[in-house]
Amino acid sequence: MNKIPSVDLRDFLSDNPERKQKFVNEIGKAYEEIGFVALKGHFLDNQLVESLYNQVEQFFNLPVEKKQQYEIPGIGGQRGYVGFGKETAKGFKKGDLKEFWHFGQYLAENSKYKSEYPENVSVSELPQFNKVGEETYKMLEKTGQFVLRALALHLGLEETYFDKYIAEGNSILRPIHYPPITQEPDDAVRAAAHGDINLITLLMGAQGKGLQVQNHHGEWIDAIAEPDELMINVGDMLSRHSNNKLKSTIHRVVNPPRELWGTSRYSIPFFMHPVSEMKLDALENCIDDAHPKLYPDITAGEFLRERLIELGLIKK
Repeated sequence: MNKIPSVDLRDFLSDNPERKQKFVNEIGKAYEEIGFVALKGHFLDNQLVESLYNQVEQFFNLPVEKKQQYEIPGIGGQRGYVGFGKETAKGFKKGDLKEFWHFGQYLAENSKYKSEYPENVSVSELPQFNKVGEETYKMLEKTGQFVLRALALHLGLEETYFDKYIAEGNSILRPIHYPPITQEPDDAVRAAAHGDINLITLLMGAQGKGLQVQNHHGEWIDAIAEPDELMINVGDMLSRHSNNKLKSTIHRVVNPPRELWGTSRYSIPFFMHPVSEMKLDALENCIDDAHPKLYPDITAGEFLRERLIELGLIKK
């Protein structure tokens, strides 16, 4: 497969059973073959997207010392600001050429996860930043819920199987700024080859060249979405839970050609995580003689901690 398939969520949301099944078949096939789709018909409107990019650009244009005030020690970068070059992909020594922000889950006061999740961080210089971030978070979470419902049906599960795990899940909205490249990168890239940790990732901002996906033949292919599409991929948690039936695909963000080094790039992924107690044990209907169990049992919380240590964001 040398192209990312495009699907339309409106098919799944329609009252027509054939359209709904068509979506389930298309997204299931894509996630078994390459692990990525471009999705139309999501819940983000253009105005919200524009507002978020505007706020994000304003934040990353703040002086470094202002941004550093929002870097919270001791939480592994799970909320607030993470400075340039601080995250390193698993298996790499060079830090990625990016800085980013994390919005996390919005919990009710009586939620049992209040003590588990760090508080969201407010940016005092930009009164709209947090409001627009929260609205975007909720629309992407809603989109992800329906994608997971389609995947539940594809895996032979009850349609709302994932709902209880993603309600109050430890999901993250991450606006990323890849600043202009001002000197020879010395083997560093904007985002080194990696698989995502979570269930699924919904990515805004894949309209230009840069994001590349590795197909099953080891070839790197450009993943470019249309302006009205989100790029959505399977993460390691879902791959593990489906015994690798659904593929978590290695991807990267390459540096632009030298003539474009002076330009910034922004992208905004939403990493959809379940609650920490969700068991990622391989689903029984994904195991048979031809597909023996590939991974030991683990919870989502344990798996996340392992990976944050590998990324250098928290200490053992």
